[in-house]
Amino acid sequence: MTNEGKSINLTTRKVLSLRDAETAAATGATRLIVAENCVLTPSARDFVQQRGLTLENCQPCAAAAKADAAPVAQPITRQPANAKLFSTPEAEEIKKEICAVGKKIWLRQFVDGNGGNISYRIGPNEVLCTPTLCSKYDLTPEDICLVDMDGVQIAGKKPRTSEIFMHLEIYKAVPAAKSVVHCHPPHATAYAITGKVPPNGVIPEFEVFVGKVAISPYKTPGTAEFAQTVIPYVRDHNTVLLANHGIVCWADTVTHAEWYAEVLDTYCWTLMNASMLGVPLSYITEQQSTDLLGIKKKLGLPDPRFDPSRMKECQLADLEMPNSIAVSPSLCDGPRSLAQTPPSAAEADALVKAVTDAVLAALK
Repeated sequence: MTNEGKSINLTTRKVLSLRDAETAAATGATRLIVAENCVLTPSARDFVQQRGLTLENCQPCAAAAKADAAPVAQPITRQPANAKLFSTPEAEEIKKEICAVGKKIWLRQFVDGNGGNISYRIGPNEVLCTPTLCSKYDLTPEDICLVDMDGVQIAGKKPRTSEIFMHLEIYKAVPAAKSVVHCHPPHATAYAITGKVPPNGVIPEFEVFVGKVAISPYKTPGTAEFAQTVIPYVRDHNTVLLANHGIVCWADTVTHAEWYAEVLDTYCWTLMNASMLGVPLSYITEQQSTDLLGIKKKLGLPDPRFDPSRMKECQLADLEMPNSIAVSPSLCDGPRSLAQTPPSAAEADALVKAVTDAVLAALK
């Protein structure tokens, strides 16, 4: 890499990375001379556009042998769709809300390291989002980015999240979606890595605010294939499990999208606790479930049960609860709390013997 005044020669690079672009900009260069077939990474492309740098295409060595041969300039001509929107009072308030939600999901251990991402559609072609490689606890309004619906960054000091394309697919598929929250809550993610979804008809709040949950197939995060996995589900679900990854929720506000993540994870946690009690779940009746669906419909929340013909598309499967037998404390050695462990092998043998003896005595 050689410094040529306001230009930097990067013709040795077959791929121009974000680090290359940042290093070049740090020298004060405004023009980057690249090889004819050089490929820019998405992050580098966003950085170059954001800083207003010019890319100049260097001709192959044979063609450049001519004396005084000047490189052919290929400046980036795409202009921000609405850069002024980034600094409006509305945008500043949403940035603060995104940061507050980031701290909430970090404190609840829904994300670790730099995991998770949050976005808000502030205009028809503009989306505020979190940056890449940044802990959600440490977010400040100055860290938030602005991208267009193609994922091109048009404002913000840091590079946008690499998973923004999943958010954009949701916005395109669901006009009612204004915000998307993606995170990795441990109890809900436990379901996602087993390929199961939680059963319905247990807790009213879950039925109303989340309800039927879908699970999308696994693809590498950050790729176009990953972004497209949610498309078949988001019209009928505001919350989707991402196989072997986490969850994604959409809503009318950033805070509401985060609420759905909380509701889902707490529900999954509660079901896991209930499964250890050794007794069957108690379900809400069919009529009571119908009443809850009526409330949900009035709130304008999606649910595939509003349209039974779509249920098959959602590939729903209830959790298979472990088989268990309720044991009467009076037949064991002393009282047993349902929260304790199941009877030991010796206790089970004693129980079987006691039942057998009782049956034989009755037959006699």
